[in-house]
Amino acid sequence: QMQLVESGGGSVRAGGSLRLSCAASGYNQSSYCMAWFRQVPGKEREKVASIDDAGLTSYGASVKGRFTISKDNDKSTLYLQMDNLKPEDSAQYYCAAVGMRYVCSEVVARHMDYWGKGTLVTISS
Repeated sequence: QMQLVESGGGSVRAGGSLRLSCAASGYNQSSYCMAWFRQVPGKEREKVASIDDAGLTSYGASVKGRFTISKDNDKSTLYLQMDNLKPEDSAQYYCAAVGMRYVCSEVVARHMDYWGKGTLVTISS
């Protein structure tokens, strides 16, 4: 059973930056499709970015060019660097993982096997 623990959320003003981290334990994250999702109350969980076992990344249209997903397999940690933040980026952010049985860039929330509990990001205007 993989455990995922997010950190790094907080409150910043629009235009600022945050870096989220997700510490993985239990399994080697290098063999998994890892992704960041976000959710606001009343809306579906939205995929923000993903990175596959080879390091190939993909991004949602709303964050492309502003967010960067990366991972450090030696530290078993997934990251999300978020720059030029906007108020609409405010959400609970979740780290998730699934074995490489899907095309990582095409995964959605229902595909994911493991989830963290999330970290809250609040962007003020």
